Amino acid sequence: MITLYHSPNTRSGSIVWLLDELEVPYEVKIVDFRRADGSGARDPANPHPHGKVPALTDGAETIFESSAITLYLTDKYRAKKLGPLPGESGRGEFLSWLAYRPGVMEPAMLCRRFEVKHVYGAMSWAPADEVEEVMGNHLQSRDYFLGENFSAVDVLLGGSINFLIMAKMIKQTPTLAAYAARITDRAAFRKMMERDKR
Repeated sequence: MITLYHSPNTRSGSIVWLLDELEVPYEVKIVDFRRADGSGARDPANPHPHGKVPALTDGAETIFESSAITLYLTDKYRAKKLGPLPGESGRGEFLSWLAYRPGVMEPAMLCRRFEVKHVYGAMSWAPADEVEEVMGNHLQSRDYFLGENFSAVDVLLGGSINFLIMAKMIKQTPTLAAYAARITDRAAFRKMMERDKR
């Protein structure tokens, strides 16, 4: 049985959404974590080495970090194909966009929020305006990040775009707004949102 270590209204919601999209059985263990306001604490029940969420166990396997969990789940559970396997067409693009959220988009948007000046050459990500432009241009001629078919990239990266639009941390262009509306109009997304309200 898969166990997801989760805290409501955090990044781990994307893994709840993904598990429901994949239609695999799982259980959720709600854990505490350290918050920016100083509240919360590391939960000894959480296997993440930094006490963050998400973390996931699947039998003897323990996986942490959203991109790693997403890749693990989409490679292993194939009843619903939400990403290409090694050797299949589109695998490189799939891996690139999975890495884009934690490696480029999140650092860029956090730098914007905390007014940290971007320095080319010193930072491995791009400035926020450039990140917005790249994602917007990519989605202008396609429904989803990998083209016509919804994938795990739309859960991981698209879910963050939706959050950033709601938090007014990203420019709400017509392209990004339409994309966010499209991916959040899914039963699995609505189910995740309802779960986190409880």
